[in-house]
Amino acid sequence: MASLDGKMLRVVSGLSLVAERGQVTALLGANGAGKTTTLECAQGLQKRTGGSISLLGADPDTAGAELRARVGVMLQDGGLPPSARPIPLLRHVAGMYKSPMDVDALVERLGINQFSRTGVRRLSGGQKQRLALAAALVGNPEILFLDEPSAGLDPQSRQMVFELIAELRDAGMGIVLTTHLMDDAERLADYVYIIDRGHNVAEGTVAELLRHDHSADSGASDRTLYFDAPAGLDFTGVIGAGLSITESRSGSYAITGAITPADLAALTAWWAERNIMPASLRLESRSLEDVFLDISGRDLR
Repeated sequence: MASLDGKMLRVVSGLSLVAERGQVTALLGANGAGKTTTLECAQGLQKRTGGSISLLGADPDTAGAELRARVGVMLQDGGLPPSARPIPLLRHVAGMYKSPMDVDALVERLGINQFSRTGVRRLSGGQKQRLALAAALVGNPEILFLDEPSAGLDPQSRQMVFELIAELRDAGMGIVLTTHLMDDAERLADYVYIIDRGHNVAEGTVAELLRHDHSADSGASDRTLYFDAPAGLDFTGVIGAGLSITESRSGSYAITGAITPADLAALTAWWAERNIMPASLRLESRSLEDVFLDISGRDLR
């Protein structure tokens, strides 16, 4: 529940999830689905009005400093003091813990030395994200909460953060994250919860979710074959029943449906008969974004 103009609004209800050590657990949902509220309640940053939460065996609402010392939190807005400089800030935070990570190693790994002389308020969005991640990690936590960790990151920083998350997971840390980027979740997550209107509507490994048929119109075996060839080709009688073909722009085609090896053989034979060599060719399965949209809908919230 949350307060809105003096009234109580039910934000999260009927939601149940488990995050294990040594795995990345991802919470996916549209804006307002309840992801951030769920994390804040799990961290003890927001009081809940019902239900139960166990974080490392304790209730975060009533636990003290001993529990908080075992938990790392990266908030969506960073929560960093605007006048601080990155390295002194990290050393200050590290000094609050009994067994912190090596600050210099963390600074080097996240490239913070590149902007160490700049105050927090002058950092770019991606630089603030890297610093916020370092602040969440410097206490050497057992569990790490990340709210939109790749927001604002350039491709190089994003790759580095992904590699670090994978290493921490492999070392036994439990990591819980939210993201709007489905390819991030598909790449990082060991287990996924899809949240809609405050409760989880689907869960499983990425492979399990991709195999699951969530609607009568979307088969788990659906694939899309993309290729570039001469414009205006007529594929009548070439592709099998149940498949659809579109030409999104001149010469760029997409065949969608339960594509079989026989369909591919028929198509390539048709190309060979006409001496057509596609300039590009790729076959893609259903993505986690397809599954998410099937479940949560395609309307704006």
